Amino acid sequence: MVGNEHSGGEYNRSVALSHSDGAALQARRFGVPGEYFGDADPAASEGPDIFRYLHILVKHWLVILAAVIVSTAVGLTLTLMTQPIYTAAVTLQIDKEAPRVLDGDSLNSPRDTTSYDEFFQTQYGLLNSRSLALRTVDRLNLINDAAFLKAYDIGPEARRNPEGLRQSLAGILQGSLDVTPIQRSRLVRVAFSSPDPNVSARIANGIAENFIASTLERRFDATSYARKFLEERIALIRAKLEASERQLVDYAKAEQIVSIGGGGGGIETGGGAEGGVRGSSNSGNQSLLNSSLTGLNSALTDARAARIIAEERWRQAQRGSGADLPEVLQSATIQGLTATRSALEADYQQKLQTFRPEFPEMVQLRTRIAELDRQIQAEVATIQGSVKRQYETALGQERSFEAQVNRLTGASLDLRGRTIQYDIIQREVDTNRTLYDGLLQRYKEIGVAGGLSTNNVSVVDPARAPGGPSKPQPIKNLIAAAFIGLLLGLGASFLLEALDETIRAPQDVETQLGLPLLGTIPKLEKGVSPAEAAMNIRSSFSEAYYSTRTALQFSTDSGVPKSILVVSARPSEGKTTSAVNLAQSLARLGARVLLVDADLRNPSVHRVLKAQNATGLSNYLSGGMSIEQLAQAVDIPNLLVLTSGPLPPSPAELLSSARLTELLQEAMRTFDHVVIDGPPVMGLADAPLIGSRAAGTVLVVEAGQTGRRLVKAAIRRMRLANSRMLGVLLTKFDARNSAYGYGYGYGYGYQYSYDYGAKPTLPSKS
Repeated sequence: MVGNEHSGGEYNRSVALSHSDGAALQARRFGVPGEYFGDADPAASEGPDIFRYLHILVKHWLVILAAVIVSTAVGLTLTLMTQPIYTAAVTLQIDKEAPRVLDGDSLNSPRDTTSYDEFFQTQYGLLNSRSLALRTVDRLNLINDAAFLKAYDIGPEARRNPEGLRQSLAGILQGSLDVTPIQRSRLVRVAFSSPDPNVSARIANGIAENFIASTLERRFDATSYARKFLEERIALIRAKLEASERQLVDYAKAEQIVSIGGGGGGIETGGGAEGGVRGSSNSGNQSLLNSSLTGLNSALTDARAARIIAEERWRQAQRGSGADLPEVLQSATIQGLTATRSALEADYQQKLQTFRPEFPEMVQLRTRIAELDRQIQAEVATIQGSVKRQYETALGQERSFEAQVNRLTGASLDLRGRTIQYDIIQREVDTNRTLYDGLLQRYKEIGVAGGLSTNNVSVVDPARAPGGPSKPQPIKNLIAAAFIGLLLGLGASFLLEALDETIRAPQDVETQLGLPLLGTIPKLEKGVSPAEAAMNIRSSFSEAYYSTRTALQFSTDSGVPKSILVVSARPSEGKTTSAVNLAQSLARLGARVLLVDADLRNPSVHRVLKAQNATGLSNYLSGGMSIEQLAQAVDIPNLLVLTSGPLPPSPAELLSSARLTELLQEAMRTFDHVVIDGPPVMGLADAPLIGSRAAGTVLVVEAGQTGRRLVKAAIRRMRLANSRMLGVLLTKFDARNSAYGYGYGYGYGYQYSYDYGAKPTLPSKS
């Protein structure tokens, strides 16, 4: 037992060499993060969030289902208890129309610059106004409407205060009215809801009718002031127009001014031989002299224009041969002669290729061509003479008209002095007449608007009594209730998940505890004990501990620590099973291993390995026996067990003695490794005492049961005792219920027939 010559350093080197190739692969298979071996990206081990969310939903499906059922039941109850409401709607068309008193002026504002959106928003506000509601109450006599009062459960005692009842009914109308514009149109849907379908239709139509009536009344009221103002202005302008017309007629008689066209028109003359004479007046009428002068002036202008054109044509005819004159180009005779000459010229050129120019037929052709040229020139000369004669005629007409205009100009200048006052009076008459006509026309337009002949609001579809209630809607309410329940269930599920502080997956160890993950031990299926699973070296259970052993090789720079303390934050997390299997795993590699049960309060190693517990660690610590006398051999080669022995009255005093240090020093000289099954950390002083002397400590955490705050407190307590934390061993992990996507390819298919590491039966204290 004592004479083993296989040193620990040689063993560690041999283990590292024999397993270095497969260490990373095994670690990935059994939950050790790849970053501890430098062969994987930490982010690559994280599964997508969708799997975690699905896991949360599956885990809390009962909560979600209960929330949906309760919410649906509440929705159904409220639906059955809700009074049926009937909605009737009337469709209105609202056009933007603004009657005007003067051009550019609106009846409602000095200038109607409101946008279409502002206009329609104003109309919607008027439809929802309290004044319209009160008007509808009064016009429909709702205070005495039995059907309306019955629909809203208004008793006879409310009629004792008519004004209060009137205001209350107006509030009911406002609260039950819904004004909805139809997008991209001038249509508005006005809906009214009440417990009675006939009441809903009647109120909706009544609101529409009263809205139209109120709109017309506002327009009529807006025109009343304008009508009075226009009547006063029309009377004043009429008197001024009559006085100015009389003054114009009297002045024309006195100065003997005769006007063409009735009504006493004014006159204005001017001009001369070159500029001509232009006459105009506000009324458009001219005197006889000015009329003649204007006519001659117009004729002179036309003659001058004709002369300029004729002169230009004659100059054009003089510049060349005249062949480019429009008359020459448009002459049918010349066109015919030119065509004949072109044909003869073509014939001559064709025959020139065969005959010589002296040939008789060729001479004859040249003679005919020369004759045609002479005829064309004669025709052009005739046209040039015609152009000259036209120019001379136009020049004579211009001079004749110019003489006539000069003759009448003197007479016109004499008349102008006498018509200045006439034009002044005429302009006053025209101004008064324009004002009078404009005011009279606007007065007529306002009279039409005031007579309510048109309106910018009309009913497109009147309201009809609905065939069924609009509220409640059972199907819609149940769907909404179920959806709300689903949301509440989802919220409750995620809240419960957020409140769950347990360590559930390998990822939680890394992110929440800040310690390396040494291994992940699968949860055994029902009916399979840890001992049975450990006997099969190819089982996932055994391979998980092999992976943990491999991870321990890299926990220190010298390989697996010589002494390893296995503890847990609380009882029943699987620390004893983990200590036994780690010791077995190390022993199967050929290393001599001593398994020590240091839980002097609740030992259980002797039960797992079926060893006697009459003597053990307590005997060594009390100084009575040695390791050779106390260590027991078991069925596993290279593994010796030092059980707890008799339970002492004060385990902390024994563990704090120097004998524990001597035990570890002596064991490490004899054995390659010492695996210590320690007590739970929390609540006891034993584990920190042992951890301060061991080379390394492995913390066992039960997946899904141990809270991270408890584990962190245990880690903090061990570190305060200067215990070196090697990492965390996650036990009882069920990969099938994990949402973290680690993908354990071998598949965890086992569960314990009992919870390994379960609290054993305490021995009698007798």
